[in-house]
Amino acid sequence: MIHDRPARDTVLVVDDSTETVAMLTDVLEDAGLTVLAALEGDQALATIEKVTPDIILMDAVMPGMDGFETTRRLKRLIAAAHVPVIFMTGLTDTAHIVMGFEAGGVDYVAKPIVPDELIARIRTHLANARLAHRAYEALDASGRYHLAADHSGRILWCTPHASALICAMLPDFKTGNIILPAMVRSWLQQCNNADVANNAPISISCPGLSQLEFSYDGEIGHNEILLRVRNNVASKDERVLQDKLSLTLREAEVLIWTARGKSNRDIAEILKMSPRTVNKHLEQIYPKLGVENRTSAAAMAMRAMQN
Repeated sequence: MIHDRPARDTVLVVDDSTETVAMLTDVLEDAGLTVLAALEGDQALATIEKVTPDIILMDAVMPGMDGFETTRRLKRLIAAAHVPVIFMTGLTDTAHIVMGFEAGGVDYVAKPIVPDELIARIRTHLANARLAHRAYEALDASGRYHLAADHSGRILWCTPHASALICAMLPDFKTGNIILPAMVRSWLQQCNNADVANNAPISISCPGLSQLEFSYDGEIGHNEILLRVRNNVASKDERVLQDKLSLTLREAEVLIWTARGKSNRDIAEILKMSPRTVNKHLEQIYPKLGVENRTSAAAMAMRAMQN
């Protein structure tokens, strides 16, 4: 019986020195890794458009486009935004090390390269990236509409469900244009500076297609914020409660499920929010309706929908 060989991790080496590339290729292939090579930044970006490596070794100082700018550009590509970048540099100046991290690098090794140290670092970052990818796959397999963005509003990755929804509702959204709309970026800054539990979702109008709603699910890593997105299509009953009782769409949703006898925990699961957030919505609903408890609120909702 012939058994399939396990897939080999792929490393993209970006360095303008052919001698360094040859040395690293030997070291990496001996460690069981597949090697791709690029001698300049533009060549690296062109390679990534054809194949996505599992990890990148990036020379910091190269003629033309240096490693810092190359990394910044590849991090703007959704296909490569998640790929770990390890900088290789003879620079020991703290400012250059900081530049590497700010450009999107996860680590750096000093030249001359110590092979055993390099392989150990690669193995560690590959393992971390694999765990992150499994979490990403789990989100998508469960049908979740999630995306991650940095603090500036740049989209780092989307589950296919979320990407399809954004593309369908925002025709101008392209793979290369991965910046959230200005209104969402402003809201995201407010979320970053406030109590997460008090962050209400934000909805943006999409011509002819209702609204796209973004919810803040918290920070999941350094400069990586998890957002949930959904097509905010209101049902007939929700629109009735909005109009007759002067509620927001989210409040109308919570009230409908309250009227149907669901507990806060049930409503939280149905609407993909925390029970605490459900309770906060109810606290806002009661004074709007002039009632003091969920029973009275539910009764008023039923009357509004029947009339």
